[in-house]
Amino acid sequence: MLPKTAEYALRAVACLAGEPELAIAADSLSTRTQIPRRYLHKVLQDLVKADLVQSRPGPGGGYLLSQSPAEITILDVVNAVSPLERIHHCPLGLPSHTSLCPLHQELDKAYAATEQAFSRVTIQNILESTNPVVPLCEIS
Repeated sequence: MLPKTAEYALRAVACLAGEPELAIAADSLSTRTQIPRRYLHKVLQDLVKADLVQSRPGPGGGYLLSQSPAEITILDVVNAVSPLERIHHCPLGLPSHTSLCPLHQELDKAYAATEQAFSRVTIQNILESTNPVVPLCEIS
């Protein structure tokens, strides 16, 4: 259901949140999250633009979160790279559809529920999970 870009962004943010005080180089982040380096660059640019991630240039530089993992929700990350699009009017542009048809009403309800669910889960919630599997990346 989520675009690959959103999945990659979530992996990157979860990995950065695992070591919030450390700037992680893009090459290392690419390896640890299994995100292709070129694709990761685009994702990181979008996350920096959304002020979720900051870039530190130079030796010892890299990427780190701009906010606490407790303040960043899954919805924040998804919307930074590939916003969920709600349906407000007929996607076909049919003049007879002055309101949403039953099909598009149901689809929009699903998008609304997804949006609400993603807004309730922070990156910190994910990190604090009791699941023994490290979320979305390999910590070296």
